[in-house]
Amino acid sequence: MSNLVVHFEIHAVEPQRLMDYYTGLLGWTFTRFGEMPYWAIDTGEGAIGMGAAGNGINGGLTQRMGPAPALDAPISGANIVVGIDGNVDELYRRGLDLGGTEALPPDDMPSIGRVAYLRDPEGNVFGMISPILSDGTDVTSFIAS
Repeated sequence: MSNLVVHFEIHAVEPQRLMDYYTGLLGWTFTRFGEMPYWAIDTGEGAIGMGAAGNGINGGLTQRMGPAPALDAPISGANIVVGIDGNVDELYRRGLDLGGTEALPPDDMPSIGRVAYLRDPEGNVFGMISPILSDGTDVTSFIAS
């Protein structure tokens, strides 16, 4: 096995608030793991599972063991970027409507895709990326050729 990322974790003071947020925004499902304050996150079809190969990864939601990150503080851990099939701008607006706040507004990255970053309702930063730029150009057609 290479040094691949195979799991991620999100920390929350109020786990149910983030479960509701990510379910409403990305359609993720959460399953309690025993009696501990930990929930497995299923990010959807195509994710790596027990004994199953995939193109994406699943994660976990855990009880935060300290204060939430300050809004003006630098990121002191890793953040995740979610590849989406849809429109980054629409998903970004929906994330704001569900209680997230702006980290970096949607922007085109030539030959990469359209990206945006939000802070979830607990201050965790995450990104989203689509291969479709704001003018409709699909950058995957450039990568494949």
